[in-house]
Amino acid sequence: MADSNPKTRRMKLEVVEPLGKRVLIRKDADKKQTRGGIQLPDNIEIPTITGRIVAVSALVENDDDFPLKQYDKVLFNPKRAIPVDFEGDNQLFVVPVEDVVAVFRKADD
Repeated sequence: MADSNPKTRRMKLEVVEPLGKRVLIRKDADKKQTRGGIQLPDNIEIPTITGRIVAVSALVENDDDFPLKQYDKVLFNPKRAIPVDFEGDNQLFVVPVEDVVAVFRKADD
């Protein structure tokens, strides 16, 4: 007999793997203070569009045109980013690789 209880049928997600030319990004927390040290009111937030790549799809990983890898800090356009309700307090987004506009790299000394 099949289990009809939706709670027991629900599968627990453990991994989110982006498909196509997409990456999974954990968005940095929104800023509550300016660079100059001015504390912003709780109802005002400066939108932050930086984050760390959590996972890279196989298509992106094998494409030399997109030098992105896991743990890279990136700047991305959030317009087409798809939020992932995976972990309650984490802000995960599946982002088309075309919307990753910059990668932060350490300068070689």
